[in-house]
Amino acid sequence: MGVIMENRIKKYNVIAAIFIIMSFPILFWALGDTPKRSWLKEAISLLTLLGYFFMLGQFFLTRSNRKVLKVYKMSKIIKIHKIIGYVFVIILLIHPFLIIMPRFFESGIEPAEAFITMISTYNSPGVLLGIIAWCIMLILGITSFFRNKIGLTYKSWRIFHGLLSIAFIILASWHAIDLGRHTNMWMSVYMIIIGGSGIVLLLKTYFSNSLSGGNTNE
Repeated sequence: MGVIMENRIKKYNVIAAIFIIMSFPILFWALGDTPKRSWLKEAISLLTLLGYFFMLGQFFLTRSNRKVLKVYKMSKIIKIHKIIGYVFVIILLIHPFLIIMPRFFESGIEPAEAFITMISTYNSPGVLLGIIAWCIMLILGITSFFRNKIGLTYKSWRIFHGLLSIAFIILASWHAIDLGRHTNMWMSVYMIIIGGSGIVLLLKTYFSNSLSGGNTNE
């Protein structure tokens, strides 16, 4: 494959990633009919939304998507995967605290009281699912950072990491669709399509490796 063709493919990949992970979610968010709130609350919503979609994008920055990423060095892809993961895991971990942050600048209920009320009110499954997803994400972050110290082979860790990621995305998506202020029908369908595609891609790779006895350390 020529250098010009490789550069063209890389350019198209970047453009596609920007549209899938950023442009379409922002468009759905902007076109939503929810009443607008303060700039701080809207900024927090948008940051959380992008954090969620960047985490979805992680499914496509792995060896599972090798056919699309073949023009890149896998070591570089893994490095980008790690950077995005650490950044947006932190953002999503502080998501519950960001929700109540505007309370510091508003009259009425105190931030601490608002936080306790938020995590202890189970009128719908979304709250409990969000808490479980948060715990799984914390485990994902810790086990990724200390991967070399938890006593798993690289193959076992990849499977463990992948299954945790699938559980997180399923629960986080359900949580967002159930409680998300901006998850209208179009946003919800888009979340399901992108998340489902990533999960199928990962499971297909695991299943293929299992049948072929392939080495996941490649």
